[in-house]
Amino acid sequence: SPFSSLFPNEIPECHPTISPRMYHTIMAPISLAVILALSFLVKRRRLHQSCWNGVPGLLSPGDLLGQDGPRVAAAAVFGILFSSLCQLVLDPDPLPLVSPASPAAREFWKILALLYYPVFYFPLLGCAGPRHRLGYATGTLLAWGHCGAQLGHRLQCPLAHKIHQLYSALSHVPILLSLALLSLWYPARLIRSLQDTPEPQIPGKSYYRTYLKAVLSKRGQKGSSTKLEESLWSRIRSYLRSYIYIPEEGGKTPWDQGMLGVGVYGSARTFPISQQGLAWSSTPAVLGAGIHKYPEKGGGFPHPRGPIPAQTPFPALFPSPNPGICSRFPAVCYISSLVLCCLLTCAMLLRTLGMHRSNLRALYQGAVLDVFSKAHILRPSRGAVVCWISFSAFQAAFACLGLLIQQVIFFLCSVAFTFLVVIPLQASTGSLLFGIIRNMWPFWLTLVVAVLVQHLLAHFQFLEQHSLQRELTNRRALYIITFLLFPINVLVGVLAGVWRVVISGLYNSVHLCRLDISLLHRGVETFDPGYHTYCHYLKVEVSQCHPLLKAFCLLLLHPGRTEPPAPPRDTLLEEG
Repeated sequence: SPFSSLFPNEIPECHPTISPRMYHTIMAPISLAVILALSFLVKRRRLHQSCWNGVPGLLSPGDLLGQDGPRVAAAAVFGILFSSLCQLVLDPDPLPLVSPASPAAREFWKILALLYYPVFYFPLLGCAGPRHRLGYATGTLLAWGHCGAQLGHRLQCPLAHKIHQLYSALSHVPILLSLALLSLWYPARLIRSLQDTPEPQIPGKSYYRTYLKAVLSKRGQKGSSTKLEESLWSRIRSYLRSYIYIPEEGGKTPWDQGMLGVGVYGSARTFPISQQGLAWSSTPAVLGAGIHKYPEKGGGFPHPRGPIPAQTPFPALFPSPNPGICSRFPAVCYISSLVLCCLLTCAMLLRTLGMHRSNLRALYQGAVLDVFSKAHILRPSRGAVVCWISFSAFQAAFACLGLLIQQVIFFLCSVAFTFLVVIPLQASTGSLLFGIIRNMWPFWLTLVVAVLVQHLLAHFQFLEQHSLQRELTNRRALYIITFLLFPINVLVGVLAGVWRVVISGLYNSVHLCRLDISLLHRGVETFDPGYHTYCHYLKVEVSQCHPLLKAFCLLLLHPGRTEPPAPPRDTLLEEG
């Protein structure tokens, strides 16, 4: 096979120039030194301000509530941290600084690693906090160091003895992309600071002024009318437009870059894990679908005796000399399910961003009942602050969990459809599904006829058209039909119940990543942890980032030009 050299059966031992333990041993002290050094660029606000004029202070990752924070750097570093968390859960050696631990003590090292990795990657985001050229220069060196070490290790050791031979390479793709983004972002900031280009102190300045003028204006909207009925094309266009998110000046979005990257991170993380497990789990479907032969010269399909699926992660991309349907189907079904669930997750996240912007605008205007089912006081509280802290983590976790659930559901459905419908039709062989339909066709025909008869009787016999409304008629016949069709309607109800379970499961799995809506009824929506977190997150955002508050603060910090006093008005004129 031409790909045997790329994917050998036996992976040789790899000893990179910079091992993971050496990489962390070198970069961990450097990260700690950077945190201590950059703290001298930050002033304290309350504690011992007389000491060195309030220096050093506490290094901050930026203003996460406002619009002036390093959003690109924050999204990249949060993505690195999330991908490291996924590796930590599945890695047998969670902490690279220490020797391999025993299985009993491994869980304690994982708990320690949960605190180690945020501190280890904190300087990559903290360098942008002071907005100083020294911080940008340090961030550039750190980003280049991290990216160079990670890239060199992946190039020297692309294959590894883990879940899959490509698992190590594919799992580090999100980290490499984020580090590459930081390696470009920090030099750009450094060059801008060296050129003495003034950075905008308050982003969205014109937006706040325009918003304040619109609120204080007394002119009402004239000629505004709402259409009671819209055409079908306009409704379809407005529905599709709701899934397109365009950032606006001054718009407050909940980590738009990070949320859109969650789908990519999740697909890259679950890709090498799920493919092998799902492919092997589909073997019973192959054996039970009536497929017994490969396409050969004799027209037959002899039953495969080799392993199912093939060793390579994508048999369709790396075909063998005698490829067969049974060796190709896992890759086709897996790729199609992966693409579909990634597209749906990205669409749901874009819809979340649009709805979040609409919810903020409604709450800014005081329309609380347009967003919440009952009245809320828009002020921060203990629970609201906790929910605001955990919102971004909840969003990442819910999105990746929904992506994984969708991937499993769509893969199993595609496998079932392929081996119960498509392949039997092409091979002209029997299928379990076709056998059930063939043996039970009188039952299905009875249910269909009963439903059609009820609809026809309801339209022609049990409804009578009056002037402006319809009324029931022939009530005695209605009661008789209700009693006679009760057993058949019970069977129809069983099928409707199964369909209700299926459609509710699909709906909940697709909308699991959306925290702006509740998957439960309005009476029990507080038991939905995602929606509960989002509601409290909105309270903090609205109370701390209201445009009117920022507009008045902007006027106080940057007063406009002094205008000459207006000429005195004639006091004899009547006011009115």
